[in-house]
Amino acid sequence: MPGDPLVIRELEFLGGMAGVDTWRPETELPEVAFAGRSNVGKSSLLNRLMHRKKLARVSQTPGKTREINFFRVNNQFVLVDLPGYGYARVSKDARGEWRPLIEGYLKRGERLRGIVQLLDARHDPAPEDLQMLDFLSEIGLPTLIALTKIDKIKPRDRAAHIDAIGRKAGLEGDQLIPFSAVTGEGRTELASAILSLLEQPHWRIPDDA
Repeated sequence: MPGDPLVIRELEFLGGMAGVDTWRPETELPEVAFAGRSNVGKSSLLNRLMHRKKLARVSQTPGKTREINFFRVNNQFVLVDLPGYGYARVSKDARGEWRPLIEGYLKRGERLRGIVQLLDARHDPAPEDLQMLDFLSEIGLPTLIALTKIDKIKPRDRAAHIDAIGRKAGLEGDQLIPFSAVTGEGRTELASAILSLLEQPHWRIPDDA
């Protein structure tokens, strides 16, 4: 595709990580993670980003995925799909298991270069979103913000929605990347931002275990 900053030539599913101290892929490639609420459209975003129809299955039951899934992209980097959080119908026990899994990976991921945090462009950030953003800020993890489902908002209303989300989340407008899995809007911008993120040195202070 002309002008595509991220041409997908090779894509391989490496496996799923079910617990903090369980299996994880043995690779020296840098990693970029993707996080968001269970109904934010993460699977659809990943499918559009990777130019695939079934990279990440679009579940009819939000909150069903309970593992961290790893995909090797072009032998260039590893895409890390974190379980969705915040789905009300998932039991408290299950949600209690996911939090240490997600936070444990983000704190201890030795090859992690940053994260793409997804927010629904149609709504103010949920309490769980704000908690996640606070956690990412606390550990100092470089973060990109993708506003999903932007095609659901009328063009004349977009600026107001983006501004409101930025104010609620304490983010500047230029930190937010509007994205549509339906039309492909924002795919080029997000791909470019991810590649720039992958080029950065590791974010964690060496003695911060």
